[in-house]
Amino acid sequence: MKMEGESTTVKENLNEWRFSLHPKYILLPIDENHDQVKNNVKNVIYSEVNAVTPHPLEKNLRLVCSSGDALTNILDMSPEIVNTGDFLEFVGGRRLPCGSLPVAHRYGGHQYGLWVGQLGDGRAHLIGEYVNRLCERWQVQLKGSGLTPYSRSYDGRCVLRAAIREMVASEAMFHLGVPTTRTAAVVASDDTVVRDLYYSGNPHREKTAILLRLSQCWFRFGSLEILAKGGELAILKQVTDFIIKEHFPDIHLSDENRFIRLFSEIAHRSLDLVAKWQGLGFTHGLLNTDNMSILGVTMDYGPFGFVDSYDGGFVSNSSDGEGRYSLSKQPDIVAWNIGQLANALKPLLSSSQQVHMTHILKTLDTYCKNKILETFLMKIGLKKERWGDEELVEKLLDMMQHTGADFTTTFRQLSELEPHEMVTGSKLEEKWSLKRLSSHSSWGCWLDQYRERLDKESVDSSSSCVFSVERVRRMRLVNPAYVPRTWLIHEAIQDAERDDFTKLRFLLQVIQNPYEVQPEAEARGFSNQPPQWAYALKISCSS
Repeated sequence: MKMEGESTTVKENLNEWRFSLHPKYILLPIDENHDQVKNNVKNVIYSEVNAVTPHPLEKNLRLVCSSGDALTNILDMSPEIVNTGDFLEFVGGRRLPCGSLPVAHRYGGHQYGLWVGQLGDGRAHLIGEYVNRLCERWQVQLKGSGLTPYSRSYDGRCVLRAAIREMVASEAMFHLGVPTTRTAAVVASDDTVVRDLYYSGNPHREKTAILLRLSQCWFRFGSLEILAKGGELAILKQVTDFIIKEHFPDIHLSDENRFIRLFSEIAHRSLDLVAKWQGLGFTHGLLNTDNMSILGVTMDYGPFGFVDSYDGGFVSNSSDGEGRYSLSKQPDIVAWNIGQLANALKPLLSSSQQVHMTHILKTLDTYCKNKILETFLMKIGLKKERWGDEELVEKLLDMMQHTGADFTTTFRQLSELEPHEMVTGSKLEEKWSLKRLSSHSSWGCWLDQYRERLDKESVDSSSSCVFSVERVRRMRLVNPAYVPRTWLIHEAIQDAERDDFTKLRFLLQVIQNPYEVQPEAEARGFSNQPPQWAYALKISCSS
């Protein structure tokens, strides 16, 4: 059965493309007052934006980059549509397709552990919903498109470097197999805004850009927190039921325990997500509750980073002086955020249901640790957990930290040699990160334990040769050859600010297939040791 607004073909131009005429978000309370400054709004989920917003980019509008996958497989657009003037005007905020209803979402959040009250979309406009040929409903958003009712004292703009970082991050995470929001395209202009990149008191002008962002839902933990904190319980119940109906179809609205089931599902999805982050050395950098999706997808990329030389204390956010959002602390922070979600849902629960929620919360730490251990066992080629495996993984990470071995490359190179080859000088010379790791005094002992552990698992295989081939295959499915390292993104941004998008587009091309070795990427040094300057690089990732 064809749904309203469903497309059956890929569109070559915007004249053939339209939003759903009945976006689901119109079923929720929308404030129709178009004032540009809103403090302590009550009993609304969205605010309409007036006719002059989104505020378009003006000077020399041009395409920076795009995602053919997102355009084709989500929006039913031909990748060639980006070459049309209509598409540039669409992403640049000058032309909104038929069916647009621009709104800004109201939410709150805990930031650095403190409740900061009302926040909201200060530079993003939800402009419509699209139902594609797979009957999937996607919410389409422009980010950096000007003032909204929640912009407060800001200008509603996104600078080019921040737009590029989000584009690269969301594309990389998708192709790495991590649940994420998507970015379909970035356009830039010569319009400028003032930003203080390093918060050093030396602001300067930067070029602006707009991102075309996609998600099946933009609700975050803070979307519910703001309602609970404000005592808006009728709206809280309405929104929570809406979330269940639209995004959790396995939970029935007639189920009296539906809110408990919803909480459990969100909590476990979120912990599954952070386990994937840990396995890739990905650090979000700003895990406030307003940056946590109720769908369990990665969202709101700002100060993210993939760790190079392994360090559990790696911090990707220059503003995080105390390391609250460091790599090793992410599981605990996500669990803490889940606790804040629990507090937001408590007003909807009976006393017995609140007790049930407390029991769920007590199980989450063990669940998360098991998921992370399972993730790392897969990375070293093991399928079944056995006694001593946790120590085996911890020792490997400890050696990596002490030797400065590269996180991504070490795991990839472990899949490229047999254990007995990892003590051979000639073999290690070809594997720069493993060579660094082998300098640790416990390397030989760890290898003996690893070989013994592999031998135990190979007993279940018909032959050691078959097991070896299978181990390598499994490891290469979960250990990427390439991640978007900070220094690669930095180089791409530097060129992009001079209107040279070659490096950026090549980087996007490489990360579309991160688990396969690509000759041109190898020739450009993507999997080599990062240049020395990259280790000292201190880039503010603030957007």
